[in-house]
Amino acid sequence: MKNELNVKALRGFHAIVETGSVTLAASILGMTQPALSRLLAQLEASIGFELFFRDHGRLVPTQDALLMFDEVDRSLNTLERVSSVVRDISEYRRGHLKLVAPPSFAEAVLPDIVTAFVASYPTVRLTVESPGADAAMSMIANRGVDGGFLRLPVGRAELHAETIVTSDTVCVLSAHNPLAGRPQLTPTLLRGQSLIMLGQGTMSRAGIEAAFAREGVRPATQIEAHTVASGCAFAARGLGVALVNGLLAAGYLRPGLVARPFLPQLVNEYAFVTSALSRPTRLADAFLRHARQHFAQMEDGADATRVGLASV
Repeated sequence: MKNELNVKALRGFHAIVETGSVTLAASILGMTQPALSRLLAQLEASIGFELFFRDHGRLVPTQDALLMFDEVDRSLNTLERVSSVVRDISEYRRGHLKLVAPPSFAEAVLPDIVTAFVASYPTVRLTVESPGADAAMSMIANRGVDGGFLRLPVGRAELHAETIVTSDTVCVLSAHNPLAGRPQLTPTLLRGQSLIMLGQGTMSRAGIEAAFAREGVRPATQIEAHTVASGCAFAARGLGVALVNGLLAAGYLRPGLVARPFLPQLVNEYAFVTSALSRPTRLADAFLRHARQHFAQMEDGADATRVGLASV
């Protein structure tokens, strides 16, 4: 064989064997009859033997052609399956997106973004895990997942972080608490109040405790909670005032439970994080576009209060 086999020529050969006619095969393939005849001649020259002989004007495949046809048929079917997979991947009809996010973020924020993403890419699989922050950063850096949402700062050179949303810390408390009538709450006003705190040992918790220290107030922490959902649930039962991220708390507010801005202002920043060691996957880019659009709509609309752009 002088040259590599031409896939287009093999398709032509396959069509001629099936139809018994160069003219009909050319029509099926969207070619002219002379163009297909040239392809066939080139294929025969390449492989070194004849594929057809004429019998009363009909093209009849040789014995060698019949031996070749079955393998060409299987190969073209396989190639079509590969082409179909490539089209599915290219058009986002196939794939598996793996993300990480803190538990409260995954519960309170991601569902709206995931709903929009799944509506656009209904056949893409999605996995969302909520490991600890250090484990999440390692999973992203090592490309065990495509990306995820993390609270800033990240502080690792092997990670690329794009700030996606910011929100203020708020106080969530029962509407029956006398402090619910205040437009905003400070450490001084919270003196002696039973507090519900999250994230012991984290920078956000350190920021809250530093704010109390600056006003000379010792926080009366009664309940340590792991998630914003549990902190709000405790507050709803009158067990104390929960100091939490306003963005994450918004999904858990219900009648009888209110949120008031905490002063001094403490800003929580979240970023969409990917590995800096390689380009983000196409699915990660698509998900990030949906996330940007979601938060842009929140900022433009009445939901701006959810991200600390107005009083909560």
